[in-house]
Parts: sequence; C-alpha cells; structure tokens
Amino acid sequence: MDDAHVSETTQTTQTLPLIPLDGVVIFPYTVVTVPLTEEVEAAAHAAMKENQLALVVAYRRDAPSDAPLALRLHRVGVVARIEQIGRLPNGVTGMVVRGLVRAELLEQTQDHPYPRFSYVERHDQFERTEELEQLMTEVHAAIDAVLELRPGIPQEIRNFVRSINDPGHLADNTGYSPDYTFEERQDLLETFDVVERLRKVLAFYRKQLALMDVQARIRQEVQDAAARQQREFYLRQQLRAIQKELGEDDTEADELAELREKLEAANLTPAARKEAERELNRLSRMNSASPEYQMVRTYLEWMAELPWNKTTGAPIDIAHTRQVLDEDHYGLQKIKERILEYLAVRQRRQTLADEHERVREPILAFVGPPGVGKTSLGQSIARALGRQFARMSLGGVRDEAELRGFRRTYIGSQPGRLIQELRRAGTSDPVILLDEIDKLGHDYRGDPAAALLEVLDPEQNDTFTDHYLNVPFDLSKVLFIATANTMDTVPPALRDRMEVIELSGYTEDEKVHIAQRHLIPKQLRANGLRPEEIIFEEEALRIIIRDYTREAGVRNLERQIGAVLRKVTRRKVEEDSETTAPVIINGSFVRAALGRPRFFNEAKERIDQPGVATGLVWTPAGGDIVFVEASVVEGNRELRLTGQLGDVMRESAEAALTYVRSRAHTLGIEPRFFDTHAVHIHVPGGAVPKDGPSAGITMATALASAATGRLVRDDVAMTGEITLRGRVLPVGGIKEKVLGAHRAGINTIILPRRNEADLDDLPPDVREALTFVPVETLDEVLAAALLPHPAATISNLFGTTPQGELASEEPSRTGVATPGRT
Repeated sequence: MDDAHVSETTQTTQTLPLIPLDGVVIFPYTVVTVPLTEEVEAAAHAAMKENQLALVVAYRRDAPSDAPLALRLHRVGVVARIEQIGRLPNGVTGMVVRGLVRAELLEQTQDHPYPRFSYVERHDQFERTEELEQLMTEVHAAIDAVLELRPGIPQEIRNFVRSINDPGHLADNTGYSPDYTFEERQDLLETFDVVERLRKVLAFYRKQLALMDVQARIRQEVQDAAARQQREFYLRQQLRAIQKELGEDDTEADELAELREKLEAANLTPAARKEAERELNRLSRMNSASPEYQMVRTYLEWMAELPWNKTTGAPIDIAHTRQVLDEDHYGLQKIKERILEYLAVRQRRQTLADEHERVREPILAFVGPPGVGKTSLGQSIARALGRQFARMSLGGVRDEAELRGFRRTYIGSQPGRLIQELRRAGTSDPVILLDEIDKLGHDYRGDPAAALLEVLDPEQNDTFTDHYLNVPFDLSKVLFIATANTMDTVPPALRDRMEVIELSGYTEDEKVHIAQRHLIPKQLRANGLRPEEIIFEEEALRIIIRDYTREAGVRNLERQIGAVLRKVTRRKVEEDSETTAPVIINGSFVRAALGRPRFFNEAKERIDQPGVATGLVWTPAGGDIVFVEASVVEGNRELRLTGQLGDVMRESAEAALTYVRSRAHTLGIEPRFFDTHAVHIHVPGGAVPKDGPSAGITMATALASAATGRLVRDDVAMTGEITLRGRVLPVGGIKEKVLGAHRAGINTIILPRRNEADLDDLPPDVREALTFVPVETLDEVLAAALLPHPAATISNLFGTTPQGELASEEPSRTGVATPGRT
C-alpha cells in the first residue's frame, strides 16, 4: 500500500504529567511558547524528567470554577515535548512546547503535587485518494487567496504553506490563524478524521475570503464616492461658469441672492457687515454638498435674522406706567416708586442727551423671597414700556458657553441664550429677565457668573461678543432685570454691577387684597367657574392665610384657593342641578375642604416653662419666629449647644452665658450656681443649619429664664446682637422679621434701638398692630421679656421685692412702648 498512510491508534494506556492552558490550543506539528505559571511549574519540571513529554490540554470555558479538574478540561489535547524552559524576551519565565500527536484523556491518576492523567494517542488516519488530493489543492488555493488579500504577509509564509504535502499537517498549521476563535481551534483539534478536518479548514477560509471581498468592495465604494464628489464639484464649477456666460441662473444662485438681500435689509453694523460679506463670498465658492457650506449658510442666516438696530419701545409715559403697575400688583409702594423714578430719570436723560451720546440702561435686581412678584414686575415693566419681554432662567446653568455661545469649529454649534432671546424677541431693546441669578453654578466648563460681568456692565455691553457670531453686538439698549432670593451667593463683582431693589413679604391685609383682585379670578377661570357662582368671604381668606399658609409670597395661598374652588366645581358637577344660587365659601367650608389647620400660633402654646424664648430669624422665604430653649441641670461646668448652630451663633451663646453669669447677683442667682450646673441651649429644627449674631439676646433671655425660674412672655419676640458688656447691637432683616412675627401672632417686638429707622419700611397696619420695644442693654430686654417671679405676688403683699426682680432697674428703662409707637 504505497499510496496509503495508515497509522493505528495506540490502544495501550499511558500516563503523563498534565499542563492545563487557559485560552490556548496547541496542535501537532507546531511549536508554541507559553508562560510558565506557578500552576503548571511542578508538572513542567516533572515532564522534563520523563523524556520531556507532557499532556497539554485547554480549559473549558463553560465549566464552573469549583468543579473538579477533570471536568474543567477538554477531553482532547496533545502530547507535547517541552523543548526548553527559560526566561522569555519580555522577562517572564516560559517554556517552548512542540506538539507531537493528539491525545484523548481517560482518567486522572494523580492530583498532587501535579496532575497526572492516563491517555490514548490518536494518530492521523487517511488514504491518499483523488478526492483527498483535490481537497488539498482547494485548501491551498483558498489559503493562498486570503494571504494574497491580506497586506504585510511575507512571501516566506506563503511558500511554507504551499510546501506542506501532509493533509493532517496542513490542516493543523492553519489553526494558528488569528481569525480563528478559541472554540473553532478546539473543534479543529477534536476532529480526528483528516478529510473532515480539511473540509472545515476549506469552509473557514472561503468564509474569510468572502468577508475580505466585501470589505474590499466597501473600501472601493468609499473611494469611488469621494472621487465622484470631487468630480461633481469640478463639473458644478464648470456648469456655473457656463451659466454665467449664458446669462442663466440656478437655484443655488437664487438662494445666495435671497440671503444677500436679507443681510442688506438687516441694517448690520460695519463690523458685522464686513464679516457677513467675507462669509458670503466664501459661500459662493463652496460646493453645496459640502458640510461646511451648511455651517456657513446657517451662520449667515443668524446674522440676517438678528435685530441689529430694530427698536419697538414706546415713549415713556409715567402716568401709564403707574396705572399698569397698580393694575398688576397690589402694594409694593416703595418698589413702584423706585421703578417710576428710574423711568423718569431715563426719560429726562433721553431728552437732554446729545444725539451722539449713548444712553446706557442700568441693571435692576429684584431680591426677595419666592412668590412676592419679582417675575411679574418685570413683565409689567415691559408692558408699560411697550417692549418685548424675554425670560432667561439661570438656575443650574453651569456652562459659560450657554450664555456666550459655542465657537463655530464645533459641529452643531449655535449662539448663546442671550442672542437666541434677542432673535426670538425680534428687537434690540427688549426687557430681558435674568431669573434666579443667585442659583448660577460653575464647574470645569467655566463660570457663567463671570460671563455675565460683561453683559451686565453698562460700560461694556455695547460691544458684547458672542463666540458664535464673533462680532460685537450692542446690548446697551436692552433693559436687564435680574431676580434673586438672596444676594449672598452672587459674586461681589456681579453684585456691584446691579442696582438692588429688595422686595419683602406681604402682610395679611395685602394678601387678602391680592387674593380678591388677582388670585380668585385667576383660579375661577382655571377651575371652570363663573364669578357669580361663588361668594368668597373675606374671613375665609384670612383663615386660609393664617391656618393653611405661612409664607412671604402668595404662591401657596393661590394653591389653597384653587383647592377650595375645586371642591366647589366637583359639588356642582355631582349635583348637576340648575340652581343659580351662589356657593358661599366661609370659614367652615374652608376647613371642610382643606382639612385640619397646618399652622398654629406656636408662641402662646409652647412657652409654658422657664428657659424658652422666642426669637426672630430671616430666611430666603421671608421672616419667621424661632424658639430658643435653655436648660440648666446639676453637673459639671459645661455649655452644650445643639440644633446645627454655626460658629457665629455659638460665639453668641458663649457671650450670653458670660453676661448672665456676670449679672447673677442682680438676677437673684446663687454666685456659684453655674459652677455646679451644666447649661444646654437647643434651637429646634435640627435639620436646618442656623447662623448669625441676631439670636444673642434671645439666648441670653432663655438662659436667664432657666436660671431664675421666671417665664418669658409668650407674646414677645426679640432680635439683636449681644456684647459682653450687655450692649444690644443692630442687626439686619428687620422688616422681614417683623412681618414674620406678625404672621405668627406675636404682639410685642424687642429690637435694638439703632434699628428704629428700619420700622419706617413697615406697612402702617403692621405698625399699628404691634408694640415695639427699642433697647440698648440686655437689662432692658430682661425687664421687658421676663414675667415676675412666682413669689412676687406674696412679696407685694408685704411690700418687699424678690431678689430676682431686677429691683435696681426703674420702670422707665424697660422701654415698653404703646401699640403702634416706638
């Protein structure tokens, strides 16, 4: 049998050390370098002692990691000779392994110190036939075709493949192609039939050849498309030249002419006109299919649509403006007066200014709690001036490019929001409201507040340059109005560019008028009711204001009115009656509709023991009251402060304690009382951070009350900074604090004497309803705030004065004023 190659499978069982490999398949007739890990080191050295032979088998990828070794291995590997063990060029210890023959694992005969398996060798069996020769020829041709299409393959590799005559050797050598997956290599190793193995190799390379043909075709199509676009560009240029010679025109030329007309009608500034002409000339030389053509055209459309010198503002009419402001807003008299003063000054400046002198608009900033009408004031100003109104919400804006625009080098770039709002308004003198300017953010992309420095500076904003337009745009005609809840978070440089107008909270009477004039008609329309269908009593409104809302503005009041009117709408729909009798909304109807009251008069209910005093606080939502609790217990000399108090407030507490200790004798406190007692001051609402010096006299009063056992008057609230000498220093936010105390049901306010001037800002009805006690020293505060000692009644019967009654103070020094006067 000269034409046959027959090698029987070895049936004798042998054992060899086993070297498992992860993700690597070794074929017979091949030499591979693998790293020598700790896992296989023992088996490799044992193999070197046994004719350098070892079993090399790959791990199964679908086997669990905690399974026995025999179950984690493929059943077919190779018997390999370890040619060499040493250090590889990359510095890692490895070994050179030569595959000899396929081996089928039988069973594991040893586990430690290295695995050992029995196996059966599986030699190739084939008979050289005409079919086998034809198959080898096709495999050679397929491999050669793939190598020919793959760049960078040396000629030596192609010659080596062509020289392989053994069919098994040929199939196994192809297994190292980088296109094979691990599963395909293992399947090829487990195919013992040589003819079947060759068929798999032929199918694999034919698939690779088809894939490479598709890739080559796609690559050629891309090249042809690029060449076609280039060819079309030259043809269009030639066609344009021919049409120009013939006096004809095309659609593209019409579009360019239309764009040129728009730019001429836009009344551009000289700098903008120069840039537009340059870009228009570039556009006329571009291919319309080019991406840059669309970018330039979009830029020119923006330039043509911006209101460069188009104004719509009506002449200033002070009487009309006053009428509009009174129609839209109730109260806010000082704010309205300031706005009218601003408009009057602007009118006079326009009259007296030289025609070449630029009239610059100041920047107004409305600062106040939510819901007091800051945004609606801006709308009213725009309506009074006959200008367009645009609102920009700046809350959460972190990217400076949102205001200044994106440069045209980026795909999809566009101007900033300022330029967008100007195009949307269609005029160069709109009223732009910069809402929530105190909530601007900043991060690695820039600081929007810094970008606003140029926008809000009347000396610079006439040359504002947007990154997208890249030409100056005049913003000096724009009336900018900013709104904020607090100016604390606004950078000083930005705050310096604005004229701040503070809006305080509304009083109860103002809220009643606002509800009757604005909120109820608005909610009637929103809930499908007619004015004649309801009668909303004033007392019902006051119940909503007192028991269901406690805010500086009227937003929550409007929501509660809407909730009441929805009950009316539902009743009418469910009854489906034709009765025309109006529904009377009184106090009982409100309580039935809104449920139990949400706010109570805490001042009179909570102060029922010594050590509790009522203070006044300022918040972005308006003024409010706060309770300061002090407790004195036996123990070591200690001062404990709780309630999330800031550093300034903690220092005020220490100053208050020191002053009370210094006045212990006058207050009737044992001299060594504080040496044997611990003091704990707590401000409820522990989840809310608190800070500031204005609670100084409140904490001192609470301490004095706790140490003497005298109650603090529950109708008194106080504010003021304390010094170690007992002086009471002025504080801020008096108007808001007083309004908050009035809403909470407080009757008497103790405040620093140097803050008396701030009382002029209060509404007359509030001043008439409250009693103000201006003080200069803490002794006056204690005399006005502390109730007499329980023993005072008994003492008065015998004509004596208790020790804790501040006997040395004259009644005239209490500073208690009559209601409505200071």
